[in-house]
Amino acid sequence: MMTLPEQFIRHTRSIMGEERFSRFLAAMDEEPPVSIRLNPQKCHATERPSDRTATQVPWCPLGYYLAQRPNFTFDPLMHAGCYYVQEAASMFVHHVVQQTVSPNPLTVLDLCAAPGGKSTALRSVLPADCLLVSNEPVRQRAQVLSENIQKWGYVGCLVTNNYARDFRRAGFVFDFILADVPCSGEGMFRKDPASIGEWSQQNVERCQRLQREILEDIWPCLRPDGILIYSTCTYNTREDEENVQWMEQTFGAEVLPVPTEPGWGITGSLLQGYDAPVCRFIPGLTRSEGLFVAVIRKPGSDTIRPLAGKALASKLKGLNVLFASTPQPPCPTAELPYPTAIAYLRREAIVLPPDTPRGLVEVCFQGHPLGLVKNIGTRANNLYPREWAIKSTHVPTTYDGSKVLWREAKS
Repeated sequence: MMTLPEQFIRHTRSIMGEERFSRFLAAMDEEPPVSIRLNPQKCHATERPSDRTATQVPWCPLGYYLAQRPNFTFDPLMHAGCYYVQEAASMFVHHVVQQTVSPNPLTVLDLCAAPGGKSTALRSVLPADCLLVSNEPVRQRAQVLSENIQKWGYVGCLVTNNYARDFRRAGFVFDFILADVPCSGEGMFRKDPASIGEWSQQNVERCQRLQREILEDIWPCLRPDGILIYSTCTYNTREDEENVQWMEQTFGAEVLPVPTEPGWGITGSLLQGYDAPVCRFIPGLTRSEGLFVAVIRKPGSDTIRPLAGKALASKLKGLNVLFASTPQPPCPTAELPYPTAIAYLRREAIVLPPDTPRGLVEVCFQGHPLGLVKNIGTRANNLYPREWAIKSTHVPTTYDGSKVLWREAKS
């Protein structure tokens, strides 16, 4: 049985009430659900999870719950960006964008984006001609974010490594900002039990102060009438409802309702006397980990238009840009069988069929590009980024055991 901090238990029971809290406690001793989200740009219409008992995540048509956890590391299609392994509640951003964003070109900032789950979800549902800036202030985490954005494979994406104050100092303005802020991580207790030992009431207070500092820095970067999604993976009201209430009082922010279905099990505000239309995901009530989401509109008329696309990208010289997506020129392709695909992803030298052209070649698995090699005939020099390579020494013998997606045969 999971042992939770006594202070956490007292506060969480007091805000949830006994019935919700009992269901939450019972869920804490259950296995976390496993879910993936498909990449609509890469998955064929006939591709779906190979687990025929998989069920759709109700708030995200691209998301699926799997009955068990496959060995994702050894699935080349994951490395190809055909799908993203993501906790189901975090896919709610897909639904929020569908409900709040117009089909016009937008400049979008995902402020604390690593490892990239919400950014890839955003990019999949935003209009095609939007610009998405995915930012992460921690350098090592920003490198992981860059890898996942590159694998997702959309144009109109930038990855930056900056703090919120850097965007404010540079004077950038965005139509839409996602602020999934650093928090005390209570919603990760089941998924990452080590996070329990890091929890304290002092850390909750410290996180609330940091969250407000971040919001003060980034609020000027949201255009009047723009939308900000505020989210945390925690349960306490200090970091959730009280921060939203603070934004209303400090900035004149308006909390917007998001239509949901009763069957989704999403809970509203848990702060006594505060009935703003926020959304809470609580294990035992929703099939997910913990998440808090509030959709906030900045007051004022739309008099400031953010720079779009190339215009904004050309003015990012004051920021630390790690990656900027651009269309790549076509090159010859070579299909790899499963063992060779794994060897490529380990960054080993591989041999291509003898009729493969010399020079740069894009290697693929089941038609999905994995990356580049330089074919010199007797072997192909592996150009897969070293930091992305599979590190495990395990050698799988068959693809069937780890396959996540299946493709229906053409009629």
